Amino acid sequence: MIRVLVVHKMGLFRSALVALLRPEETLDVSAAAGRTAFRGAYGVPPHVYVADIDCIDSPGYADAAGLTRDDLGYEPALLVLAGARKPGALRKAFDAGALGYVSKDGEPGRLVEGIHRVARGERFVDEALVFDFLQAAEMPLTPRELSVLALAAEGAPIEEIAHSLHLSNGTIRNYLAAAIRKVGGRNRLDAIRISQGAGWL
Repeated sequence: MIRVLVVHKMGLFRSALVALLRPEETLDVSAAAGRTAFRGAYGVPPHVYVADIDCIDSPGYADAAGLTRDDLGYEPALLVLAGARKPGALRKAFDAGALGYVSKDGEPGRLVEGIHRVARGERFVDEALVFDFLQAAEMPLTPRELSVLALAAEGAPIEEIAHSLHLSNGTIRNYLAAAIRKVGGRNRLDAIRISQGAGWL
């Protein structure tokens, strides 16, 4: 039996995913909300996390319960649900250690297949996301630079970005300067426009 924890910040989608997966006799499914929910409903982490790509913020999801591979006897796998034209989000998920990538527009059977594959330690990438993966590989921004630029794109000032990411104002300025330079922008707004046009934001 594969223990699966569905992580999604929206309750309706969490419930729909659980209802979709529960009839599978090989899966024991539960759900949790948001980025901080990776410990989930089990006393130990599940075998597979199925998470909306927007819930993946940083590495360390598998360490959320404070248990190691030696403690568990297995390495929890991360499978993300991704929309098309989001190479920046795919890059973040890849850097967070995601093993599986399933298109939100795909068939339910692809999700079930992906869960079984990553539970065996295999990589699984939906064909619909291959082009976005190629774009993600070419993206010059680091996940942290991308996060800073994304918050700037929402209109957040330096101080607010620094507070949100628990960094100093100077560090945020350095990340923004690096992002502007890497994408070839003239200023912050130009870098945001270039990154949005490329599908990174």
